[in-house]
Amino acid sequence: MPLAPLADPWQRVDVDSDGHGEDMAVEDDNAENDNDVMEAEFELTNITRLGTKAAPSDFELLKVLGQGSFGRVFLVRKVTGTDAGSLYAMKVLKKATLKVRDRVRTKLERDILAEVDHPFIVRLHYAFQTEGKLYLILEFLRGGDLFTRLSKEVMFTEDDVKFYLAELALALDHLHSLGIVYRDLKPENILLDSDGHVKLTDFGLSKESIFDDSKTYSFCGTVEYMAPEVVNRKGHSTAADWWSYGVLMFEMLTGSLPFQGSNRKETMTMILKAKLGMPQFLSPEAQSLLRALFKRNPANRLGVDELKKHQFFSNINWDMLFSRKITPPFKPAVSRVDDAFYFDTEFTSKTPKGRHMFDSPGVPPSANAHELFRGFSYVAPMLMEDGSDTSSSSLNPSSDNSLKNLPGVKTKSFYDDYDLKEEIGIGSYSVCRRCVHKASAQEYAVKIIDKAKRDPSEEVEILLRYGEHKNIITLRDTYDNKDKVYLVTELMKGGELLDKILRQKFFSEREASAVLQTLAKTLNYLHSQGVVHRDLKPSNILYADETGSPESLRICDFGFAKQLRAENGLLMTPCYTANFVAPEVLKKQGYDEACDVWSLGVLLYTMLAGHTPFANGPNDTPNDILARIGEGKFALTGGNWDSVTTVAKDLVTRMLHVDPHVRIALQQVLKHPWVSQRDQLPQNKLNLQDPHLVKGAMKATFRALNTSPLQILEPVGASRLAQRRGKARPKTSTEV
Repeated sequence: MPLAPLADPWQRVDVDSDGHGEDMAVEDDNAENDNDVMEAEFELTNITRLGTKAAPSDFELLKVLGQGSFGRVFLVRKVTGTDAGSLYAMKVLKKATLKVRDRVRTKLERDILAEVDHPFIVRLHYAFQTEGKLYLILEFLRGGDLFTRLSKEVMFTEDDVKFYLAELALALDHLHSLGIVYRDLKPENILLDSDGHVKLTDFGLSKESIFDDSKTYSFCGTVEYMAPEVVNRKGHSTAADWWSYGVLMFEMLTGSLPFQGSNRKETMTMILKAKLGMPQFLSPEAQSLLRALFKRNPANRLGVDELKKHQFFSNINWDMLFSRKITPPFKPAVSRVDDAFYFDTEFTSKTPKGRHMFDSPGVPPSANAHELFRGFSYVAPMLMEDGSDTSSSSLNPSSDNSLKNLPGVKTKSFYDDYDLKEEIGIGSYSVCRRCVHKASAQEYAVKIIDKAKRDPSEEVEILLRYGEHKNIITLRDTYDNKDKVYLVTELMKGGELLDKILRQKFFSEREASAVLQTLAKTLNYLHSQGVVHRDLKPSNILYADETGSPESLRICDFGFAKQLRAENGLLMTPCYTANFVAPEVLKKQGYDEACDVWSLGVLLYTMLAGHTPFANGPNDTPNDILARIGEGKFALTGGNWDSVTTVAKDLVTRMLHVDPHVRIALQQVLKHPWVSQRDQLPQNKLNLQDPHLVKGAMKATFRALNTSPLQILEPVGASRLAQRRGKARPKTSTEV
């Protein structure tokens, strides 16, 4: 099939008015206004460096990382040259399926990537072509895209947002200084490298030669992020990127878009006319910056110089930021340099076998296809000059994690090795049952997770890394079987901590101190490794045997556990169990290790008082319970409290402090006199409430979560943001 002639490439594309809320990526170039720059845009200079060029045969195909309308993105390893062994992301486009304007944009993207050298913009290492295909060899970015993080975390803290926005501002400023308007700023196009720094990618919709008062009139981009001047087609320049920057900021801070209608037409009308609804939980500095960015007149919109001086960025050292000397709020944890652990299994499962895949153009190319892309080949100067090894350069993880690259994960059937027995527990996304190993006849517990409801990859990775600790449940086997994952662990024969306390006839402060010390030491170890548990309820703290010794305690169920992002990282995912949820989680203000301290404080309160601090019984209403949690109100008088030591009350008060910045840290808990001087504590019997009342109070708190939509945690794929990927989108040059 011959390629279309070059005549009239800028054909008008009708804008559908019933987009049904999907990711509204569109291109609609105005022939009249852009014809004058089309020729200059299409004319390319061959800037291939003298020396070794690249070809498909120089790369080993490892995995499929992504797929779009024109081709795929592969994880590849270089097998020849001075950079042999280095990993790259290979973007492959079929010439025969590219429309004329897509050819122009592909060559333009290659030109921009070859021209730009910036710490926060993805780097192009090679570009070459065969008769049927075009190849862009890019950095392999390990940290994933910002879309995936935002989908999973709902919203970011202002400190996180400030860091990402500051790096993006430097990237956009560099592009603008070169006369390039980016035009497609959104979370999907912002990747994170192995250290957690941002990298702007996908320049398929960018525009060159826009300096001073010059404008471009193309209607392109993703509708929700478009500036008013793009929507009304009155001409736009670099100021349009700062509007999109404001949309991105709003989305990261709130988890929602500032202007989004039920269809494309309604969204565009809102961009042009709707009043901005400003959430009051944002800081005054954040609100001020958003208002300055959302000026519908681009002449009044904030530019980079004013932005850098804005109060929102008052604590940013821009020179240190450019030098990558500021620690990112999130650093990805990947066990191997070629690990595709974070990539969407929808793509990685399609990994082709054999390198012949590179050379099958699918559609016969025309005779002049190669000539149309003359000058496309490119080798990065750094590779020509010093042969730098970029093997640690990056990965681009996507939404649902894959288990297949984790050590010891088996793909054969769980039932080949184990017999399944009775049910011993039910969770939100899993069921726990007893099982027996066929060969040894040993008893174990197996947690069966429905992959459609929850991604278990992080839980498995954490257990593999830290399960050797004596007070963390040991993972014996992992089976990845189609829609289910089976986690085989040691069987906890001693039962739940709370059950043991409630049935014990005699329980003292000294025993409670021993329990707390064991748990605090274990959590302190996890926190030192950058892991927070986030669901420390009594049913997740069990005895391995029936001795009742604190040493036999095990912290279990890491289904909500998470790797902390960095020393200053705050987690925003709202997953918790009602009675043991810290108030800053409810308020979505961000929380770190302090949330585990809070949960441990609730457990300590229950051990000493004989009842929970925030629920009095099964008849408490959800609103009452959640209100008490949010306000941090609890009693330290009456009942057992009249005989509990003052030093115990002091520790409880410090652990349950409503402000996470004031709350006592685990190291301080371990040094507190109530823990460190346990031998001096009284052995007086603590009176315990009726077990049914305590259990009822717990269940009432669980019901508080289940009956309130605010507290329901659904899989990432159920979020409105994540669903954009699952819906049909207009096919544009951005989809590869």
